Amino acid sequence: MTRHEPFPTRSIADKDFVLATDLDGTFLGGTDAERRQFYDWIEGSRDRVGLIFVTGRDPGYIRELTRKQRVPKPDYVVGDVGTTIAEVDDNHFLTPIEPLEAEIASAWGDAGMRVQAALQGVQGLKLQSSGFRYRVSYDMDPEQFETRALDIVAGLGLDALLSAGQFFDVLPKDVSKGPSLLRLLAHLEVDNRKVLVAGDTMNDLSMLTMGLPAVAVGNSEPALLAEVEGLDHVHTARQHGVAGIAEAILHHKLYS
Repeated sequence: MTRHEPFPTRSIADKDFVLATDLDGTFLGGTDAERRQFYDWIEGSRDRVGLIFVTGRDPGYIRELTRKQRVPKPDYVVGDVGTTIAEVDDNHFLTPIEPLEAEIASAWGDAGMRVQAALQGVQGLKLQSSGFRYRVSYDMDPEQFETRALDIVAGLGLDALLSAGQFFDVLPKDVSKGPSLLRLLAHLEVDNRKVLVAGDTMNDLSMLTMGLPAVAVGNSEPALLAEVEGLDHVHTARQHGVAGIAEAILHHKLYS
């Protein structure tokens, strides 16, 4: 055991509990005190707890977040709304897992420029500046948004995803957070029964409805809450952000 390894190295499949969580509003949600307490618990339990970020954020954002803002470094990341699947090294760099991303790359092809051309002139959409690999993302004005954009994307053989009332993502067909997370868990040989999935917006719906233990945190958007209502495996938390995650860990009896 070295000074840089306070616990013996265990694969994520051998850990007792795995948290697969959205970032904004979920793992980054709650009060400063709640976040600090929860993050300290994660860091003090790394020999038993695995951490996967499942987010719409890109690799550069995630690296800066964990290097500079005292947010625990994840073991793995499903990023870019499910179009990136990566492991994270000790220097916080994300390395795509090529066997898992090959299918995503094939489903996307060279669609980026075709999507931008097809959606040019559609009201209510503003192209985000980041150069994503396998998706095109827009900021959406819900008051001006033209629903014909959905038909345009479907005509291209791709999927459109609206979330938080302000984002419009174009993704490869049948690729989103949920399917990509399931493929990662299978690749890592993680027992799905010891995984908690956490989210707060509609782009988390595909992972909250997979049948794994799940939580919609207390600050979730109403559209997500309506979709998961009545699902026994989804705990609807009263608490916001990380406090809602902690509430769900107890509810599902996932860690002791």
